[in-house]
Amino acid sequence: MPGMLRQLFEKTANNDWLHLLHNELNAEYFHALGAFVNEQRLTNEVFPAEENIFRAFSKTPLTQVKVVILGQDPYHGPNQANGLAFSVSNNMKLPPSLKNIYKELQHDISGQFYQLGDLTPWAEQGVLLLNATLTVNKSKPGSHQKQGWERFTDVVIQQLSHEKQDIVFLLWGNYARAKKVFIDQTKHLVLEAAHPSPFSAYNGFFGSNHFSKTNEYLRKHGKSEINWCT
Repeated sequence: MPGMLRQLFEKTANNDWLHLLHNELNAEYFHALGAFVNEQRLTNEVFPAEENIFRAFSKTPLTQVKVVILGQDPYHGPNQANGLAFSVSNNMKLPPSLKNIYKELQHDISGQFYQLGDLTPWAEQGVLLLNATLTVNKSKPGSHQKQGWERFTDVVIQQLSHEKQDIVFLLWGNYARAKKVFIDQTKHLVLEAAHPSPFSAYNGFFGSNHFSKTNEYLRKHGKSEINWCT
């Protein structure tokens, strides 16, 4: 169905994103992407569930975006991906990267942390948890890359940079750091570190203090802090 993704976005995303992304939602490549995802569902189990593909745009309205955390692919295991980068349902075991995010958070900010898998409380405070690719086949990481998702999410980053002011972009790992070219650093704060994966977290993610630095920047620019402890 050519307009499948557009219709899904209109149905599930917060309305204030529609005007910003109107051109992308109606672009030919986005229609082709929808056809690809639809075709994959005929022969594969695709994550996240259809109603959660644009969950990041549902839980974090454009007008409320204060922080952007960029991921790469959704989790490719059963019942893991819930449409928010690094986030899983609360009944799931914490993935290693999320465990390390909480470990750094506890080091950076004192407080009681419940370490739940679902990061919806962050999203509802203005943290856009955006994966570069918004769908994936079961047990096949990267299977929906280079089909148009990256073009779409790159535009999201560009448009946020252009339309908004004083956003904190947290770029973890080389893949996310490459997105820096889309961000106007005269208007926004970009914080870079290694990816929180166990393979790289000790190479600069641990000790980066990105959570406290984010709140310091938000305070400085008259915005409410993120309560990372929820």
